[in-house]
Amino acid sequence: MKGFLSFIMLWLISKKAMTGTDIALEIKKRKGTKPSPGTIYPALKYLRNKGLIKVNQKKTYTLTRAGKKELESQLNFFFGTFCDLDEMKACCKSLKQQNKRYI
Repeated sequence: MKGFLSFIMLWLISKKAMTGTDIALEIKKRKGTKPSPGTIYPALKYLRNKGLIKVNQKKTYTLTRAGKKELESQLNFFFGTFCDLDEMKACCKSLKQQNKRYI
C-alpha cells in the first residue's frame, strides 16, 4: 500500500462514508494540521484506481469489498509490527510527564 496516508484514509472511511473534506478534518483532529486538497485528492484517486474505495454523486467515499480486505490485511500487518503498542503508548505518557517537569 502506498504510504501511511492511504492506510489512515481507508481506516477513516471504514468507520463511515466521508467526503474528502471530512477526511481532511478528521486527520486534522489527530495530527493538528489539515492536509491540503493536493494531498488528499491524489490519495483518494489512488485508492479509487486500486478499486479500494468508490465515490457516489455526492462525492462521498465508501470502501469496496476489496478495500475492506485490504484494510484488514494492513491492520494485521500494523498490529503485527507494533504488537507492543500498549507499551509504546505508556512510554509516550511517561515522556510527556518528564517533559512537563522541565517546562
